[in-house]
Amino acid sequence: MNEQWLLAARPVGLPKESDFTWRRAEQEEPGAGQFRVRSIYLSLDPAMRGWMARDSYQPAVAIGAVMRGIGVGVVDASNHTDFAVGALVQGMLGWQTYCISDGKGMSKLPALPVPLDAWLGLLGHIGLTAYFGLLEIGQPKAGETLVVSAAAGAVGSVVGQIGKIKGCRVVGIAGSGEKCRWITEELGFDAAINYKAENLHQALKRECPGGIDIYFENVGGKTLETVLNHMNNFSRIPVCGMISGYNQTELEPGPGNLFQVIVHRVKMQGFIVTDFMSQARGAVAELAGWYAAGSLKYRVDVTKGLENAPAALLKLFDGTNQGKMLVQVSEEN
Repeated sequence: MNEQWLLAARPVGLPKESDFTWRRAEQEEPGAGQFRVRSIYLSLDPAMRGWMARDSYQPAVAIGAVMRGIGVGVVDASNHTDFAVGALVQGMLGWQTYCISDGKGMSKLPALPVPLDAWLGLLGHIGLTAYFGLLEIGQPKAGETLVVSAAAGAVGSVVGQIGKIKGCRVVGIAGSGEKCRWITEELGFDAAINYKAENLHQALKRECPGGIDIYFENVGGKTLETVLNHMNNFSRIPVCGMISGYNQTELEPGPGNLFQVIVHRVKMQGFIVTDFMSQARGAVAELAGWYAAGSLKYRVDVTKGLENAPAALLKLFDGTNQGKMLVQVSEEN
């Protein structure tokens, strides 16, 4: 049997389990030119909230369809010449235990000495988002000050470490003392600000006395408004996400100080990781090299059992996740 979560309703506010329907379907066999993948790990990402709700850079998930999700798995049956049984693959496997594919959008994982879960974190779309957002749009230079919001999250934690590799002073914004200690004591950030425990404006004045050269944006809202008042001339803001507004039922007013973008000639650019896929191979090689050298670390927060995916998704929005959020669908072996 193939266990699946289907999208049952467009979410209003926070996603909830009733927005999904659990189904056990008969197992399919691959047809000509197809192969079947047993999912091992499923990535849970904030972008899923948008996929559930509306068309954006991808069409919304259709009501009654398997919920979209990136995963890694192993080929367990194949009629495809390029995907042999036993091959480890990555792609849009969806919220299900098995996926039938013709190979479109699916990639075989190279043989590198890294844990399998790294392909949904450091060496997958998470690491590539951090890499391209910071290096291509942020364009860090040694000695500059980099501020990262959601700094203990999957993307933000990698951004800060790459910033250190490139010689920046790195300040992270996070939502608990534990997260602030992790990014400074283990990941090497120069400073951390617990926005729930102190005034963000005053803390940025203390930690960034020379202003901010790069702000890696994951949050939006009041955080963005506050940071804009500290940007230097010709500074850069890669806009990766704005998670503070994903579950709002009414739009809050935008930052009232966007004129700072003009005053300080700030480059502010949104991006999607797929914009840079033609460069992914080189990026993965560099990320893997930094990991092997001990310059990059990552942490995963794994929930076991596909049946627990809806509850695990909520951890992304209440701040209780610790690192990259994954669901383990089946055993690695």
